[in-house]
Amino acid sequence: METKKNPKADLTRNSGLYFVLGLALVMALVYIAFEWKTYDEANNYDISMDVEELLDEEVPMTEQIKTPPPPPPPAAPEVIEVVEDEEEVEETVIESTETSQEEEVIEVEDVVVEEVDEDIDVPFAVIEDVPIFPGCEGASDKRACFNEEMQKHIRKNFRYPEIAQEMGIQGRVSVMFTIQKDGSIGNIRLRGPDKNLEAEARRIIEKLPKMTPGKQRGRAVRVPFSIPIMFKLQ
Repeated sequence: METKKNPKADLTRNSGLYFVLGLALVMALVYIAFEWKTYDEANNYDISMDVEELLDEEVPMTEQIKTPPPPPPPAAPEVIEVVEDEEEVEETVIESTETSQEEEVIEVEDVVVEEVDEDIDVPFAVIEDVPIFPGCEGASDKRACFNEEMQKHIRKNFRYPEIAQEMGIQGRVSVMFTIQKDGSIGNIRLRGPDKNLEAEARRIIEKLPKMTPGKQRGRAVRVPFSIPIMFKLQ
C-alpha cells in the first residue's frame, strides 16, 4: 500500500525564504557590531594653578660644609745665634800675561815634530803611487799595467769547479782584497752566488805574487782593491 504525502505538510516549501531572512538578520547584526562605538566617561579637570600656594612652599636649607682652618705656622725661634767667621780667606791674585817692552824675549829653539806612522787605507783609484805588479816596474802607466797583469793572472789560474759545472751554477763573484804595506795580499772578502765559486775565486787571489806596496806622500800604505771574476758555462 502506498503512503500519500500531504501537500500542506511539505517542510521544504518555504526554506528559501527562511534562508534569505536569516542571512539578512545576521548581516544586520554584524554591521551593527562593527559600527558600535563606546565613549569613556568625561572627567572635569581643574587646570587652574594656585600661585599663592606655590609661593608659600618652604625651601629646604642647604648645609654648608665647614673646612677646618689651616694649622698655624711654626713659631720662630726666640734667639738667633750669629756665628762669626773668624777664618781669613786668602785672595787670589791673577797676574797679567801681557808682555811689556821692558821684558826680554827669549828665543825658543826649533821644535821637532815627530811624524806619526798612520795606518790608513788609500783606495787604488786615488792613491799617488799605485802598487806595482811584478813585471810593471818599467811601465809608463803602472795603473793600466797593474789591471792588465791582474786579468792575465786570473785567466792563467782560472779553473771552473766541477761540482758547479754539474749543477749548472754560474755567475759573478765580487772579490775585495787589500795590498798590505809590505806588498802581501790580505783581508780577502768574496760575495757570489755559490760557495764553490767563491772558494775558486779565493784560491786565485791567494796565488797573487808579492807586489811593491803603494805609497801616499812617500809612505807605504794599505791599498784596497776590488775586481769581479765571471764564471760562465759554455
